[in-house]
Amino acid sequence: MSNDAETIKATVREQYGKRALNVAATGCGCGCGGGDSDPISRDLYAAAELTGIPEEAVRASLGCGNPTALADLEPGETVLDLGSGGGIDVLMTAKRVGPTGKVYGLDMTDEMLALARENQRRAGVQNVEFLKGDIENIPLPDASVDVVISNCVINLAADKQRVLRETHRVLKPGGRFAVSDVVVQGPVPPDVRRSMELWVGCVAGALEQDEYLAGLRDAGFEDASLEPTRVYRAAEARAALAEAGLDADALAPQIDGKIFSAFIRARKPS
Repeated sequence: MSNDAETIKATVREQYGKRALNVAATGCGCGCGGGDSDPISRDLYAAAELTGIPEEAVRASLGCGNPTALADLEPGETVLDLGSGGGIDVLMTAKRVGPTGKVYGLDMTDEMLALARENQRRAGVQNVEFLKGDIENIPLPDASVDVVISNCVINLAADKQRVLRETHRVLKPGGRFAVSDVVVQGPVPPDVRRSMELWVGCVAGALEQDEYLAGLRDAGFEDASLEPTRVYRAAEARAALAEAGLDADALAPQIDGKIFSAFIRARKPS
């Protein structure tokens, strides 16, 4: 792994570990508002979906969508959540696949794994297992899961094509790729691309939409599609750019409407 890749991974692990510790200690994520003020993370789940989900799992969430609601999950299926964080999507998915199904949550951060396992205990969910590992090297056998979901995590990886190949490997024939992620269309200013803070927030590492679909096809998937779910405007970008130490007035207009959350689907050939 290159030095740049190691730096990205170390930064992501550090920042997500800090968030997990903050949630565990105070019940808060980024401030006591959690993701409520973040234009990417706010208002992703309906209140009814969160019934029985510990508040700490909600506060730890740094997602950009709701893959569990869009993945057409069926009872009895085996599902893998890449970058499972505090466990919100894993616990919600466990309800959908029922007691005959199984959900794996994969995360590289010890603090997030500890928080997720505590949230599992509090929720009283049995059909869940949290695994430690990298999404570039998934610790599951070939053809072992029916569906792979993820919530704004693949763009945190330095080697996204390897993640897509690994995802293809662990899916059963006919298995489904159903993830939420941040995607860009058109050029993004170099200062944004270079910002590690924005990488951790899933913006600097975002793939261009055609590049994402091409990467899925190169990994062996078929029927790849991309559906925008939330487009971010200049006004919403200003706070994130300023917090990253960038010139928000200059850069915000340059990325207006170019960054959006999307639901990305594909299928492993049968």
